[in-house]
Amino acid sequence: MSKPVHAMIRVLDEQRARDYYARAFGLELSDRYDFPDFTLIYLRDPASPFELELTVNKGRDTPYDLGDGYGHIAFVVDDVEAEHARHRREGLTVTDLKALTHGEDVLARFFFATDPDGYKIEVIQRGGRFA
Repeated sequence: MSKPVHAMIRVLDEQRARDYYARAFGLELSDRYDFPDFTLIYLRDPASPFELELTVNKGRDTPYDLGDGYGHIAFVVDDVEAEHARHRREGLTVTDLKALTHGEDVLARFFFATDPDGYKIEVIQRGGRFA
């Protein structure tokens, strides 16, 4: 049996990325490993064992080209409208609130946030398959 333990993204500036994920999603530092050519930073929500791994390649000064292969990571929240308003108050980049429907059924209410490196993060209302 396997279980997911982390997702990794490459970031240009460690402090900027850590500040963003703390402000936007309440992620806290779990571990940090400094190597000669790169640094690995693990962030997590205290209520979840899943971690977001930030990789900082030393000496890089240009943003990463995210290409067309990256999709998104997702966070579930209890009140998507309140979270959307909070992100806006914080000056964070977000899309409008949206609803995904299938026929007449609403499958999810969500918005997308964008981190300082351009990664998309889906913020989904808890409920249904996201309970």
